[in-house]
Amino acid sequence: MQPTTGAPPESLRWIGGPEGRLDLLDQTRLPGRIEWVSCTDVPTVIEAIQSLRVRGAPAIGIAGAYGVAVAAGEAVRGGLSADAARAHVVGAANAIAAARPTAVNLGWAVARVLGILPDGPAAALAAAALAEAMAIHDEDRRLCAAIGRHGAAILPEGDVLTHCNTGALATGGDGTALAVITTAWASGRRFRVWADETRPLFQGSRLTAWELVERGVPVTVLCDSAAGHLLASGRVGCCIVGADRIAANGDTANKIGTYGLAVLAAAHGVPFFVAAPSSSFDLTLVDGAGIPIEERSPAEVTAPWGQPLAPAGAAAYNPAFDVTPARLIRGIVTEHGVVSPVDAAGIARMLGRG
Repeated sequence: MQPTTGAPPESLRWIGGPEGRLDLLDQTRLPGRIEWVSCTDVPTVIEAIQSLRVRGAPAIGIAGAYGVAVAAGEAVRGGLSADAARAHVVGAANAIAAARPTAVNLGWAVARVLGILPDGPAAALAAAALAEAMAIHDEDRRLCAAIGRHGAAILPEGDVLTHCNTGALATGGDGTALAVITTAWASGRRFRVWADETRPLFQGSRLTAWELVERGVPVTVLCDSAAGHLLASGRVGCCIVGADRIAANGDTANKIGTYGLAVLAAAHGVPFFVAAPSSSFDLTLVDGAGIPIEERSPAEVTAPWGQPLAPAGAAAYNPAFDVTPARLIRGIVTEHGVVSPVDAAGIARMLGRG
């Protein structure tokens, strides 16, 4: 393991020029091992996204953007003609965008890179794709910092309960919900962070707790099913989570278990916040009923990492996300400010500032 540095970890990086490679911190190995996956071809990028080696809506969006650059580099190395290069890049981009269905950032980032590709040879496509992917990455760093500032300004007193991972590992910068927490801590606020394990893949205990330990922020891990008991104790001042897709009315898709946590928070009068960049909003959807929910392998539940936790022959239900209704959300923190109350009009006004 790396020593504690107080700095956020890096989730992904580009190495070299237009024909370079995408390196991804393999989050399936954390917290035990620090390993990087080098992506020099599109199938490796897609596998990394699908297997959660890279995860978190903003991070997979950035990875998808760099994946288009990887595809263009393939075209250069393959000596493809201009027309063949464009066809290769477009086909690869469509496959990357379809790698996971729920987080809107993936399709958004891939479409953005495709939208700026010039006419011309493969080398021109590669240079343009890499420049746009790097721009998306740089923008996410700034967005995360702004989300952290806006959220820290409205964070209530008391301890903070969070779910899944929304830090640097899930983004190209400091994080979304976790950036709110670390920004508040850096400003001198003192509290404890309670991190749900986030079953079945334990992104809270494996990733969020690791990030907070690295940053020197006190963190306690709890079973997801212990959240109601904790909220009843009065120790928690608020809950804050991230988002993979937010509908026009504020209904929010996030890691499975988020909806239940929001219901428990409402039952105990604890404010529940969401933090996400504007790229996580999908204004084509009137409400959360239209958000596609990814269902993953039953083995993640019955035998995570190959360890049997259920008898052979038992079925498993494994939706990766659920949808929290806007009425349960006190505010949505974006890079432009905080939407509160959460409704379609407030979201439209906020996004109009961009």
